Amino acid sequence: MSEAWLDAIAFDDQGLVPVIAQDRDSGRVLMFAWADREALRRTAAEGRAVYYSRSRGKLWPKGEESGNVQEVHDIRLDCDGDVVLLSITQHGGAACHTGRESCFFHRLEGEEWVVTDPVLTDPEQLYGSHHHE
Repeated sequence: MSEAWLDAIAFDDQGLVPVIAQDRDSGRVLMFAWADREALRRTAAEGRAVYYSRSRGKLWPKGEESGNVQEVHDIRLDCDGDVVLLSITQHGGAACHTGRESCFFHRLEGEEWVVTDPVLTDPEQLYGSHHHE
C-alpha cells in the first residue's frame, strides 16, 4: 500500500496530528486523541482506531484494555491537512475511559460545567484498578 496519503498529512513538530472520532450513525463527537504516522497507518490497514498516547509514549490501539474497539468506516483529512476525522462505530458503547458514550459530557450552563451523560459501564469493569486507557 502506498504511503503517499500519509505524506499529505501535516504532522506537528512532535510527529503527531489531532484525531476526532465521530459516531457514524448519530454524528456525535465521541473523543479526541493524537495519532502519529504509524498509528494512522495501522488504523487504515486494520479498520480500527489506533491512537498515540502522549502520556504513555506509545501506540494505543483503542479498546486494547477495555474491549471497546472503534471500527473505522471513513478517514477524512481537513482542508489544511492538519486534523483527521474518523467516522466510527464504537463497540461496547463507551468511547470515554469514564465509561460514558462520549468524552464530551460536560456542558457549560451559565458559569458551571454540568455533567450531561450517564456512566454506561463501570470503569472498574473496563480497566480494573487503573483508569486511563
